[in-house]
Amino acid sequence: MKKEQLRVIYKDKRKIISDHDIEKFNDLILINFQKINLDFIQCVHTYLPSLKLCEPDTAPIIRFLEFKNPGLKVAVPRIDIHSGEMYHIHFDDASPMISNAFGINEPAGGAMIPENEIDLVLIPLLAFDKNGFRVGYGKGYYDRFLARCRKDVFKIGLSFFEPVDEIEDIDQFDIALNYCVTPGKLYMF
Repeated sequence: MKKEQLRVIYKDKRKIISDHDIEKFNDLILINFQKINLDFIQCVHTYLPSLKLCEPDTAPIIRFLEFKNPGLKVAVPRIDIHSGEMYHIHFDDASPMISNAFGINEPAGGAMIPENEIDLVLIPLLAFDKNGFRVGYGKGYYDRFLARCRKDVFKIGLSFFEPVDEIEDIDQFDIALNYCVTPGKLYMF
């Protein structure tokens, strides 16, 4: 299937997940995430999930990583919709937040973290395939960001759903994940 078809299908699939199932799926994703050895991580970039978009919750994963890796730096995205750029802002529980043009929370201010300091990226996605390629929301923010990261950065997607066989319209700008974590399984690519 092509990306645009997958976007429609998986946005619709998310709309019918019950709150109870979301909570259960997030717990199972955390359990499967804990199977990945990430002891060397010093800086993680994570998306902040949108309740409106029914995205997997990254907060329990970040708490787990902070416990396992004391002193962990956490960066979250701040989007500039005019330039199409995504900035990586140091984040903690005291960071003042605002809602961006997409209705997603992001830091109102804060120190920027350079892309070359990031060891791990938790990546939002709508769908992924058995080759580790993902379908995002179509704006290209993460594709541009990942292209500028170090070659050894870990790229981990989180999904409530299992993979499709293949995304038919992968192009040279698409970067494969290292892992994708679902409630049912940890996929390694």
